[in-house]
Amino acid sequence: MKNQWKTMMALMLCAGVANAAYVTIGGAGNSDDTTGYGGVSYEYKISSTEVSIAEFQAYRTATSTTGNEGYWNEEVRTVGTAAPATMVTLYEAMKYCNYLTSGDVNDGVYNFSGETYQSTDRASAMATHGTIYALPTEDEWYKAAYYNVSGNSYSLYADGSGTVPTEGGGSTGWNYNGVNSSPNYTRDVADGSSEENSTVNMNGNVFEWMEDSAGVIRGGSYDVYELYLRSSSRYAYAPSSEADSVGFRLVGVVPEPATAGMLAISGLLIAGYRRFFGRV
Repeated sequence: MKNQWKTMMALMLCAGVANAAYVTIGGAGNSDDTTGYGGVSYEYKISSTEVSIAEFQAYRTATSTTGNEGYWNEEVRTVGTAAPATMVTLYEAMKYCNYLTSGDVNDGVYNFSGETYQSTDRASAMATHGTIYALPTEDEWYKAAYYNVSGNSYSLYADGSGTVPTEGGGSTGWNYNGVNSSPNYTRDVADGSSEENSTVNMNGNVFEWMEDSAGVIRGGSYDVYELYLRSSSRYAYAPSSEADSVGFRLVGVVPEPATAGMLAISGLLIAGYRRFFGRV
């Protein structure tokens, strides 16, 4: 009964993620930018927003695990559960992706032995589970943030321009501290101006984890200057570290370059539904 309950919770959480907004990044086979990043040989989907505290808390409840994710700014200000999940290590983000893929924190794109990360294998996870969820590779993240498909060109910032993005503390603009006019805390994941590829907050709000076992973050955050938002900016960050300015977003239904087409995002839900309820 316990395993059935965990399966049901996994399906419910996956349903929420599957219904979340994803944007398709086309232009397969584009070249790298002059920085050496951005070339992706296949079409893929990326979540338009960062993973929220509410989404991550649902995962924590389903897996009966605890952690520090949430937000606390200098012991003065807290934010609601629609803000991005921060204080999440790279390994915790990977296990979240595994759970969405298989219902098991150790089974999915990322291979773990208990708490120890072993390896990344998207191809095997797709062959086993059909639908997979993962962190974006650095090339996938970079392309979604800075590449214009129709113009086959890259920009310095995620709004498609080469000029400093306009800060804004409410539902528009970018949340960073370039001129100390934006709020010095995270805002809700859906707040902010739509970027070049219909994403939100790839520039600003919180840094985001890449799929790199060595630990890499990009995009800038609420408390840094505009240079951190630039396509040329990338930062090493220890995989076991956590901070109130680092979160993540997802890629879903990711094909390997040799895969003929995208798998339906409902595949995992349908298969799980049949397994759990025994229905055709």
